[in-house]
Amino acid sequence: MGATLSPRSAQVIDLETARQRHEAQKSLVRLSPELDGLEMVYQLDADPDSYYSMPVLAWGLREDGQVVGLIPWMEKLTPCHLLNDREQGCFIGYRDPETDEIFSDPPDHKWHELSASAEYFDYEASRELTLIQQIPDHQGTHALCMEAHHQPWQMKLVYGWNLYSDGSTDALVADENKATMIPILLKDTCLYSTRSRHPKVYFFQRHIANQILEEDPDTLESLALMVVPPAH
Repeated sequence: MGATLSPRSAQVIDLETARQRHEAQKSLVRLSPELDGLEMVYQLDADPDSYYSMPVLAWGLREDGQVVGLIPWMEKLTPCHLLNDREQGCFIGYRDPETDEIFSDPPDHKWHELSASAEYFDYEASRELTLIQQIPDHQGTHALCMEAHHQPWQMKLVYGWNLYSDGSTDALVADENKATMIPILLKDTCLYSTRSRHPKVYFFQRHIANQILEEDPDTLESLALMVVPPAH
């Protein structure tokens, strides 16, 4: 004689909550500047036989315990492994320029460094968005900032990066009119976060920023294609 099956109500699965919980595990909780010259290696679809590199700005520890390399890329500080655009760049790995070794995962010592730091600076959870860390930008990153819609763009030096309690990051640039001392350092009151004032920001390495400032024709053409929406 078979067992009697008890009626059971259908289980409601909240996929949106599950997605949000999954995304929260990817949130950054601690940053560490890269000071040993390690690089990110990437390829372009237009030149598949060549490899390109750019310096890693920092390493980030995520809520799930994973460590990711971070670079200023296009409009934000971006995890290296998420670069998957054949036109702009596709992530290959990391490189130690001293040994020429290429590896796919962040170095183990970065995990130990970041984990110890995160354990020491263990902030209490808060519903309000709070600043939990600032790191300096030591690579001469520049931000091309839109002051307001239909206003001229401004090229500004990035002095540092903020990490907030929700895992988001933002660049620090200066209001030169409010600077009272040089050189400008983190914590100076003339610094402000780009997202607090600029509706659109693009980040560039120092040499690209200088080509823009020198009005290099090829660089300006590429820049125009990137920041100016196509006419319909």
